[in-house]
Amino acid sequence: MSNIDTMSVNAIRILSADSVQKANSGHPGLPLGAADMAYELWAKHMNHNPANPNWANRDRFVLSGGHGSMLLYSLLHLFGYGLTIEDLKQFRQDGSLTPGHPEYGHTVGVEATTGPLGAGMAMAVGMAMSEAHLASKFNKDGYPVVDHYTYVLGGDGCMMEGITSEAMSLAGTLGLGKLIVLYDSNKISIEGDTDIAFTEDVKKRFEAYGFQTLVVENGHDLEEIGAAIEAAKADLSRPTMITIKTKIGYGSPKEGMASAHGEPLGVDNIKSLREQLGWPSETAFDVPQEIYDNYNAIAKKNAEDEQEWNQLFDRYSKEYPEMKKLWDQYHNKDAAKDLIDNEEFWAFEDKADATRNLSGQVINKIKDHLPNFIGGSADLSPSTKTLMKDEGSFSKDNYSGRNLHFGVRELAMAGIGNGMALHGGLKAYVSTFFVFSDYLKPMARLAALMNLPLTYVLTHDSIGVGEDGPTHEPIEQLAMLRAMPNFTVYRPADATECIAAWYYAITSSETPTALVLSRQNLPQLKGSSKEALKGAYIIADSDKETPDAIIIGTGSEVQLGVAAKEELLKEGIDVRVVSMPSMDVFEKQSDEYKESILPKNVRARVAVEALSYFGWDRYVGLDGAIVAMDSFGASAPANILFDKFGFTVDNVVKAVKGVL
Repeated sequence: MSNIDTMSVNAIRILSADSVQKANSGHPGLPLGAADMAYELWAKHMNHNPANPNWANRDRFVLSGGHGSMLLYSLLHLFGYGLTIEDLKQFRQDGSLTPGHPEYGHTVGVEATTGPLGAGMAMAVGMAMSEAHLASKFNKDGYPVVDHYTYVLGGDGCMMEGITSEAMSLAGTLGLGKLIVLYDSNKISIEGDTDIAFTEDVKKRFEAYGFQTLVVENGHDLEEIGAAIEAAKADLSRPTMITIKTKIGYGSPKEGMASAHGEPLGVDNIKSLREQLGWPSETAFDVPQEIYDNYNAIAKKNAEDEQEWNQLFDRYSKEYPEMKKLWDQYHNKDAAKDLIDNEEFWAFEDKADATRNLSGQVINKIKDHLPNFIGGSADLSPSTKTLMKDEGSFSKDNYSGRNLHFGVRELAMAGIGNGMALHGGLKAYVSTFFVFSDYLKPMARLAALMNLPLTYVLTHDSIGVGEDGPTHEPIEQLAMLRAMPNFTVYRPADATECIAAWYYAITSSETPTALVLSRQNLPQLKGSSKEALKGAYIIADSDKETPDAIIIGTGSEVQLGVAAKEELLKEGIDVRVVSMPSMDVFEKQSDEYKESILPKNVRARVAVEALSYFGWDRYVGLDGAIVAMDSFGASAPANILFDKFGFTVDNVVKAVKGVL
C-alpha cells in the first residue's frame, strides 16, 4: 500500500469522525472500519465519473448499511461529486445535503435511500437484474453498451434481516454475475458481540444461494481487498459475496467495541485516532492538498473512461440506428402519455368482469406500447393476472424475458422493484394479494420517499376474497397505504376506472401507485369515465341543484351506491353518487373542483367501502355515516359475506335515510 493510498483511506476516516463529532450524532464505527474497502473499490475497480453522476453505464454502489452514511459522504466529497467541507460540517442538520441516512435525489451520487437494514441489498439485486435485462436487449457484438457492475456494502445487521435472504436467494437463482456483495464483517452490533444472536456461517449461506464466496482475512489490506474484487468481477456466471473481516471503529480507542457503532467518538478519542493514523493535522476537517490531488487524478481518469464509452455508443448508434431509436424510447419517461387518446387502449368488452382480469388485459396492451415495461408477481401471476403474453420469463438462461418471477418473497420483490426503478431505463410493476401489502409496506415506503414511480398490482381487495377467510381478506390495508405520503392508491369500480388507474400509474413521474383490484366480477357502470383520473367524480347525479344526499363509494361498492340511488328515487329522495377511486388524487385537485363534487352545503353523506372505516370521516363529516368494516372478515362465499357485513343496497338506503 503506497503512502498516498494510506493517507487517502485515512482521509475518509478523519472526515467521518469529525463530522459525527461536530453533529454530536451519528455512526462512526462503520466508516472507520470500512474505509479501506470503500477506497479500494471506488479508486481502483469501480467505473464512475463524478463529472457526470448519471452516466448510464456507471457501476452502481449501494450503501445498504445506511447508518454509516459518512463513509459515502466522505467519498462523494473527496472524489468531487459536489459535496463541500461545509456540507460535511452540516451533517445531520436541517436542510443539509448530508442527512443522517443517504437520500436518493437529495444528495448527488447517492444511488438509493437506505437506512432500514437489508433494503439496500434487495435494491442492488433489482439494479443487477436491470443491467442484465438491458444488456440482453441492447448489446451487439463489439458493442457492450450496457456493461456495468452493481456493488452493495452491508454489515452484520444487513445479513440478519430477512429481506437479504429473500433477495440473495433470488439473485443466486438468476445467476446475476455482475452483482458483488461486500460484507463488512466486524462481528459487532448495537447490543454487543454478534454471537449473542447471530452465529450462523454467512459464507455457507451464500454458497447455498449459488454465490461465489470469497474471504478477505485482513479487511484493512488494500491489496487483499483488490484481489478479491477482481476475482469477483471475473466470475460472470454467478454473483459474488466477499466477506471482508474488519474492526469496527478502526484506529480509535473504541476499536472493536459496540460503543463505536452509534455515538460520537469524543474529542479525546478523535485526538488519539489522529495520532494512531499518523494524521498530519489536528484541525478538524483539514485534509492535505496532496490527498485531494490523488482523488482528482482518479476522477480525471474516470472521466476519460466515460468518454471512451460515449465514443463507443456513438459508433453503435450509427451502425444500429434502430437500436438508438429503441434506446431513446426506453429512456423516454413520457412515452406513455400519448395513450390518453388511444381508443384501443381505452376499449373494453361490455360485460361484468373482475378488475384483476381487466388489469391483466391492460397490462397486455401496455407491453405492446412500452417495450421497457417489465414486471411480475410473488408466485401469483395466474391469480393477479400479471403475466405478459408471449414475452418470456426473465431467468438465468433468458435475461431478455419481461415476466419476472420473484417466488414467494413479497418484501424482497418490492425492494427489487425499487432497484429497477432506480437503475433507469425500465418501467416496472410488482404484484401480490392486497392483504400481503403488509409484507411489502417497508419497501413501498422507501419508494415513496425516493419518488419512484413503481406500480403495485394488489388483487383480492376485500371480503370478496370469500372462502379463504380472514387471513386473506384485507381490512385495514387500504387505510394504511392511503396514510403514506407521496403514495397513490387506486381502487377502480369497473373497466374504465381500471384503465384510468393504469394510465395514471404508468405516466406518474415521481409517485408510486397501488392498484387495488377485485377478485369477483363487477358490472360496467353507466357514467364511469376518464374523470377517474381526477380521483373522484360524479358517476350518477341528482336532478336537483342541491342533492338531498351524497353517496361516496369505491371499487366494488360503487354499484351499491348507484343501485341505492334508484331505490331512494322511488321515495322521492334524489341523491348524488360519487365514485372515488383515489382519495390521494382527489386531494390534489383544485378547491373549486372538490367543491363541485362534494359541495360543503350537502352534509348528508354516506361512504360505502368493504374495508376499514378509518379515514372516511374527512369526507362524511360529523353528520354523515360510513358503511364499512369494523372487524375482520370470515370464511364463506363472497355473496354471503357481503350480506353478513351489511354491504347491501338495503343497508345503504337505510344509512342515507339515517343521515337525512
